[in-house]
Amino acid sequence: MKIFDIHPVDRTMQAAIQEKTDNLNKPKGSLGRLEELAMQLCLIQQTLEPSLEHPCHLLLGGDHGIEREGVSVSPREVTWQQMLNFTRGGGGVNMFCRQHGFKLRIVDVGVDYDFCNSPFIIDRKIARGTRNFLYESAMTEDEFDYAIQVGSDLVDDCVNEGCRVLCIGEMGIANTSPSSIWMHLFCNIPLKECIGAGAGLNDEGIRHKYDVLSKAVRGWENQKESLLRSGHHQGLVPLILRYFGGFEMIAAIGAMLRAAEQQTVVLVDGFIMTACALAATRLYPAAQDYMISTHCGDESGHRRMLDFLGARPLLSLGLRLGEGTGALCAFPLVDSAVRMMNEMNNFDNANITKYF
Repeated sequence: MKIFDIHPVDRTMQAAIQEKTDNLNKPKGSLGRLEELAMQLCLIQQTLEPSLEHPCHLLLGGDHGIEREGVSVSPREVTWQQMLNFTRGGGGVNMFCRQHGFKLRIVDVGVDYDFCNSPFIIDRKIARGTRNFLYESAMTEDEFDYAIQVGSDLVDDCVNEGCRVLCIGEMGIANTSPSSIWMHLFCNIPLKECIGAGAGLNDEGIRHKYDVLSKAVRGWENQKESLLRSGHHQGLVPLILRYFGGFEMIAAIGAMLRAAEQQTVVLVDGFIMTACALAATRLYPAAQDYMISTHCGDESGHRRMLDFLGARPLLSLGLRLGEGTGALCAFPLVDSAVRMMNEMNNFDNANITKYF
């Protein structure tokens, strides 16, 4: 697995940032969360004048072997159909990227479809979907390493264009299933409390999903010691990630880690991307300093996963679309925090008596 050089943000400037914020012509602390966001952004970028230049959005697509077990209301072909829809500008992610000025990169990391005639989809296909983790590991070590590298390289492409803020979204039918299992294993929360409706399962469908995932976790528990002994793993966490994860999810982890290494702001979307953020921080805890949790969705357990991370999302709109849409919707709040630092006057220049 690729090694990243990620350090906690340098807090040497914290007092200077706080002084500038407190001297803006407003009551002290009156802009609440925007002031907290401004502090985080200034620390990430190590400046009193943060910027959100060239915002980029990575939309990563991949299929999952576990979908064959009927754990999602949506069939597998919806993944590739939606990916093509994104190239025509017709998805929710397209609308929000246009609205907020994000450059959208649509990336095939592991979709079970041939996109050779679609020039608007970046081809980073590892395989046509993962294996079924009900019976075996979803991917090999080599596939896992390559997916991490794909995400890292995509971030480099963005940063080389001047990107200072990154959103990551996903398109992969059944990817709430590995997300729920990661939550269960990393947060030590009962599996039943980690499983929700996904794209719209009814109560019977949720029960079936729980039965399938419970069996998969039991299979994992029976194999993990021998798997740890047999491979060249860096530890238990990478093994869990590759046993259950999707290619688009592992690529997202690689992107988050490289963004942290590059001191680039990462806007973390809903349940699936929060699960990826959770995984990334299990590998490199300092990566969380560079993440902003943007939205708490309706998927069961999402709030608990955020609480485990100590993350406070900016929005709670009941979104469960995925694609990174919650992060894009929250972007104006992040932009407002930057504008506060760069455009608000201070007491001295405005000739206003500082009364505290």
